[in-house]
Amino acid sequence: MANQQDWDTSLGEQKKQPALRVGPIFGVLPYDGYRNPLTRSSTTSRVSMAIATPATGGQRKVYHFDGQREMAVALEALLSPELYKLEVQLPPIPYRGRNGKLRSHSFDLRITFRDGFRRAVFVRNGRSLARPETQAEIAAIFEATPKSFADDKVVVNGDQYTRGYRDNLLRVWEASKAADPDVDAYVLDRARSTTFWLMKDLIACCDLPSGKTFDAILRLIGQGLLGANWHAVIWPHSRIWLA
Repeated sequence: MANQQDWDTSLGEQKKQPALRVGPIFGVLPYDGYRNPLTRSSTTSRVSMAIATPATGGQRKVYHFDGQREMAVALEALLSPELYKLEVQLPPIPYRGRNGKLRSHSFDLRITFRDGFRRAVFVRNGRSLARPETQAEIAAIFEATPKSFADDKVVVNGDQYTRGYRDNLLRVWEASKAADPDVDAYVLDRARSTTFWLMKDLIACCDLPSGKTFDAILRLIGQGLLGANWHAVIWPHSRIWLA
């Protein structure tokens, strides 16, 4: 009888699997990115979400993200009332690498604002951004990106989106999908006219169901009208303040 330590529990060399395809979802617009990133990865958590924007007329649409950092950048953009359209997995931009060879890069996101201004977003972790070769690559990509593609290009350090930050973005985004301007205005008025230290103190000052007040506070935090530590779980015992 073989010893347990001698058992081969590996799966051996695995055949590369095609990217996962999301089938039609009733009432949801299909994914329309240039490429499908939903492939197997041992280092990155792929993310797929259904998101509504003004550009889709409020109808949800499928979006695929390379990882949680890219998802977090998108959620942060969605909290802005100025956002009109969100695009991911953009068509590749050809550029010359350091060795002179022709290469291509697909921007992670492109954000279109209500005034028509378009911003292309390059997301990368801090370790990579610190490398001179990455900086040279970014410079080459930005120089090669035509004005017809985006009005400006920005680099985002994905390390700033800690797990706590990402979790809070998801909570705030979920609360924001059920917007209630009257409740938000009431809670903000109570915040400006009462004294509080923790979220639960402000909840107690409001003559509303606690759950409704909690969601309103999350929305006000997302709008930048109330402040909180985004890197720790935002809950009733969190320190909050007027921003």
